[in-house]
Amino acid sequence: MKRVKFIAALWCAKFVNILLRLLGRKGTYMPGKLAIKVCPDYIAQIRKPPRVVAITGTNGKTTVNNMLSDALEALGSKVLSNRFGSNINAGIAAALTDGVDIFGHLKCDIAVLECDERSSALIYPGLKPQIILVTNLFRDSMRRNADAEYIADFISKNVTENTKLILNADDLLSSSLAPDNPRVYYGIDRLPFEGEPKENIVVDTRICPICAGSLAWDFRRYNHIGRARCPSCGFAAPEPHYRIRSADIDNMTALVEDEGEERLIKLPGDAVYNIYNTLAVYAALRELGVEGSQAAAVLESIKIVGSRFSRQSIGGRELTVIMAKGLNAVACTRSFDYVASQTGKRLVVLMLDDVFDEKESSENIAWYYDADFEFLAQEDIFQIAAVGPRRLDIRLRLLIAGVPEERILTAAGLKEISEAIDVAGSEKIFVLYELYRESSAAELAGLIADKMRSVSV
Repeated sequence: MKRVKFIAALWCAKFVNILLRLLGRKGTYMPGKLAIKVCPDYIAQIRKPPRVVAITGTNGKTTVNNMLSDALEALGSKVLSNRFGSNINAGIAAALTDGVDIFGHLKCDIAVLECDERSSALIYPGLKPQIILVTNLFRDSMRRNADAEYIADFISKNVTENTKLILNADDLLSSSLAPDNPRVYYGIDRLPFEGEPKENIVVDTRICPICAGSLAWDFRRYNHIGRARCPSCGFAAPEPHYRIRSADIDNMTALVEDEGEERLIKLPGDAVYNIYNTLAVYAALRELGVEGSQAAAVLESIKIVGSRFSRQSIGGRELTVIMAKGLNAVACTRSFDYVASQTGKRLVVLMLDDVFDEKESSENIAWYYDADFEFLAQEDIFQIAAVGPRRLDIRLRLLIAGVPEERILTAAGLKEISEAIDVAGSEKIFVLYELYRESSAAELAGLIADKMRSVSV
């Protein structure tokens, strides 16, 4: 009876998948949702590739998931991935359905699956990944993942026995996950171009997790990311197996130390969080048995998904579009810090409203006060425009952050804000948008690009 339920679930999921594709829809979790409804242990029963890698963490998991999938495909593997789909249990079930034919026979040799942190209990026991890569753990959406230590404990309890962990050595929370499991660490030394860290509103790890004593920092990169140690009990951040010793942002390269050897790898972006993402991908390739030189070589051609970060030059000016992940103060702050680290006269457009809250006619904006809008209070950032339903809340937050009132613009619509901003007075324009505003961000970027073309240098 159990097998009959599974076959019925598989065929139903396949049928729904065909219908959705005929309708031109991709990345949906509906086939997986139906499969789990028919067969609750569908993820456990469906045949999986001999190698399964799960990618999780608060920030960066989609980027790492897609980069690793691209790298493995470039190396000749047949990769099953949910790069366009949901990362909850239904999305994982839908992705696994794509990986087999109607008889349940495998069509791929490795699975790389992005997994939601809170869905660990619904995914890992059935999936049983050989490797779990964790990017980092931060305070996230107040409704779901507000307490980072709670999420760390939740993941640890659901990691399956013998699963190998690839962990960020510079994050005391994620590096402490599932202490009985085999693990390797990756980390980044203090880089020459990094100045003193800015003070963050959110620092999720302030005391020693062993004795609750005060932590001392050899260096703190941002929030609780860096190298910490406890003078009282000797607890310290672990030493990385894969370590970036230095980075050359001008040439977009980094020097990785791996088993006593040093290799130069290509960086797809100059933001520090993307250097972490690239190192995580390198570590995963090595743990999957790829030779170091081959892993470095394949990273030469791998790019960050354009919907997450894109840049173009138009008429002597730069237009950069960055996904800033709304409801996530730390991710937004990383984008603010990146903009603040750039040079020249900058104009910033903020589109940070949450689509799902908007549908309910209300929105939790408390996270605005955990995000470091203060980083945007720079003289060279001469104009900040807020667009969307929560534009006035963002305006208030900018005023509290010390941004002069005359530098702030607001408008309800995309056309209105594109007409109001001072493109002529800028050298660099940044559009920061919430995760589910991708289509609106693309439309706005198009309007701004048209305006940039019409303005003489």
